[in-house]
Amino acid sequence: MNSPRMTLRLSPLRRLAPLALALATMGGSFSAHAIFGDDEARKAILELRQKVDANARAAEERQAAEATRLREENAQLRRSVLELQNQIEALKSDLARMRGQDEQLARDVAEVQRRQKDLLQLLDERLRRFEPQKVSVDGREFTADPAETRDYDAALAVFRKSDFAVAQKAFADFVGRYPQSGYKPSALFWLGNAQYVSREYRDAVANFRALLTQAPDHVRAPEAMLAIANCQIELKDPRTARKTLEDLIKAYPQSEAAAAGKDRLARLK
Repeated sequence: MNSPRMTLRLSPLRRLAPLALALATMGGSFSAHAIFGDDEARKAILELRQKVDANARAAEERQAAEATRLREENAQLRRSVLELQNQIEALKSDLARMRGQDEQLARDVAEVQRRQKDLLQLLDERLRRFEPQKVSVDGREFTADPAETRDYDAALAVFRKSDFAVAQKAFADFVGRYPQSGYKPSALFWLGNAQYVSREYRDAVANFRALLTQAPDHVRAPEAMLAIANCQIELKDPRTARKTLEDLIKAYPQSEAAAAGKDRLARLK
């Protein structure tokens, strides 16, 4: 039977039994036979507390380190999100600028095409000024260079102003400059008339005859033949003039010049 003293002695040990069990569970190296007195128990408790505190501090440090790591990762993630957002905004800005550039490019292309069209039209108009064109003079249609038309019209304008000396030179230059021109028969006719007015009858006869030789079916041919007869009358050659008038009436019987030639021939008789 245990004595009271023994019971008192063992009471602290009973109280330490759960602690010993906890130490064993936590990996402690205590065993039942190692627990003896109060001093050892206190020492064990202190050691246990130190281990618990150490474990708690380690856990707190791990938690703090984990929290720090998470905060850093969160901050880095926020920075990445912000950077990505900035990149997206930059891309949007670039896209808007590119769209604006595309729109401006489209406007520039349209303007270039418009100017090209205008230039081609202007070039075409300028080329037409130098390209042969179909004209109709004295009932005859032919192709003439713009320069021919310009020079012929200029010479005829001078003739109509009754500046016959200048007109004579202008038509003579025209015939020399454009020997194959479709205007040549008409130019010879007006050249002969300018010479007739200037009393250069022989030169006038030569040009009227050149017209008849080159274009006997020309609308001015009957008038040219009548003019030849008039020049011959002025040259005091009525016999030749009578022959010319007879040829006129025979060659162009329905012309107004033939009717005038009949009257002139009657006066010569």
